[in-house]
Parts: sequence; structure tokens; C-alpha cells
Amino acid sequence: MQLTADGKLKHFLTVEGLPPLLLEEILDRAQQFVSLPNKAQVQAPLLRGKTVMNLFFENSTRTRTTFELAAKRLSADLINLDIRNSATTKGESLLDTIRNLEAMGCDMFVVRHPSSGAANFIARYCAPHISVLNAGDGKHAHPTQAMLDMLTIRQQKGDFTPLKIAIVGDIKHSRVARSQIHALTTLCAGEIRLIAPKTLIPEGIEKMGVSLYTEIEEGIKDVDVVIMLRLQHERMKSALLPSVREYYARYGLTEERLKLAKPDAIVMHPGPVNRGVEIDSHVADGPQSVILQQVTNGIAVRMAVMSMVIGTRAQGDDA
Repeated sequence: MQLTADGKLKHFLTVEGLPPLLLEEILDRAQQFVSLPNKAQVQAPLLRGKTVMNLFFENSTRTRTTFELAAKRLSADLINLDIRNSATTKGESLLDTIRNLEAMGCDMFVVRHPSSGAANFIARYCAPHISVLNAGDGKHAHPTQAMLDMLTIRQQKGDFTPLKIAIVGDIKHSRVARSQIHALTTLCAGEIRLIAPKTLIPEGIEKMGVSLYTEIEEGIKDVDVVIMLRLQHERMKSALLPSVREYYARYGLTEERLKLAKPDAIVMHPGPVNRGVEIDSHVADGPQSVILQQVTNGIAVRMAVMSMVIGTRAQGDDA
């Protein structure tokens, strides 16, 4: 459903199943946007005359803002739907909401939703001329976040093949972690390590080709990249941790623990960063941190994906 009949990007719903060359194309195009000065980006006419609708059914700061900036820099007309005052709060179904938005002449939906599969549902039933970009759905996927992370890693490290990458934290509830694993696997990363308490490791995830660790000291030893994840309390249906303090004591990334990684290891975090919970402030703001670089890359990646889908859509391309 994501691809046109000739293999071009129609929707961007998940990284899973996409060919390596397509991921490389996204990264290459994003890097081109990164290389442009901001003034040149603002003048990019690739989405001129197109209307982008931001449908954020879940709170967001970085993702929503960077999608908005990306659309504006590509000269699109942008509409942010106020979900709190939309008809969905009055009982209108999601599909009826989509039908009404289609009637307003939209070309692209950027969808963030608390339910896994919501973006796929919209892509399946929306009009053929509309592209859908998944800005995060439940615990399922966050493909543009994964790709901006891949761009940051490539900028810092080059080839993925020799890299050892550790993802630390709430794997169980993280859509970002799942998308990162799919992207890293597709791009042939050398080793992917997941580090978390047993209660925060989803059952069967080792089938994705990852190594599992329950001790951070062992897991981050000699790694090239450390990706920290926040605790997603809003998705936890029961008490999975004794306390936040104990979690930080056992899994928080401190300067001392970071010394176990390679000397040139980089530290990443998709945000929002909870200082003193998953990461120490000295590490988050330290010389090995590329967290703000990730935010900057988010605009370029979203510009790349938007420009790719808008250029390949054709009526009836549902392959």
C-alpha cells in the first residue's frame, strides 16, 4: 500500500518492508536539504499549490513543529486541525472526518494517533490522490523519526555495516524503537542491542535480529551509538518498575557509564528528554550528544518524504 506500481513512495506508514535503496533515497534527499541554507529551503517550490493537513490526535511538539516547518519550506498550504474542537469530539467517525477533509481539496494528511494502525486505516480508505504520512501511531511505528535518526548516524559514522548500536529504555511501549530496528536492519547495521529491564522488553522481539541485555554496563560496552528512550508512563497499564529513582540508578546514562562505549560513541534521544530519569544532564548536553542535530535533521527528512510522495502520486496507484 505504501508504494506505487513502479515502486515509488505513495504513503509513508512504516519503515518495515521498504527496500534499502528507497531508504537510501530518503537519506540522500534529506542530506541535500540539510546542505541548503535556510533561505534556499524556504524558497523550495516543490509543494507549491498543494495542501497539507496536520491531523494530530495526540500531543506533540518536535514532530508537529518540524512537519509544519517542512511543509512551509516546501511552499505548501498548511492547515493544523484543532482536534480538541473538531467534530470527532462530537461523535463523528474518523472516516467521516477524513471524507470531509478530502472534500476541502487536501493533498496530504500527516497523521499522529494514539491507536496503532490509524495511519494505515486512513491510507487504505482515503481518496487515491491523497498521500498519508505516519507521524506516530500507538506502539506501532514512527517512520520519519527512525529516518532522521538514520540520517544523524550516517552523518556521524558513515557506513552502517560495522556499527554496534544500543537502544536503551522502554522498548516495550516504543514505536520509535520498532521503527529504528527495522531501519537499522534494512541498512545492514552490524549489531543492534536492546537494553532494558525484563518488564520493558516485548515478548519475541529477539526474532527481529537483535541482542537483548538487562544490564546497561554490559550492553553499551564498545558500542558506537547509544540511543536512549524515555519511559512512556502513559502507555503502561500496570506498574512495571519499582520507581523512577531505581530505574535511573540501574539504566540511566551517566558520564561514567558512557565511558564503557567507544570513545567516539554518539548519544541520541528522540525526545522529550527526561533528565535524571533516563539520561544525566551532563551527557545530554555533552560533546558526544547529537540530540539537537536530530531535531534539525527532522525538518530535512520530513521535507524529503513530503517531496517524494507528492512527486510520485498517480490516480489508481495502489500497488
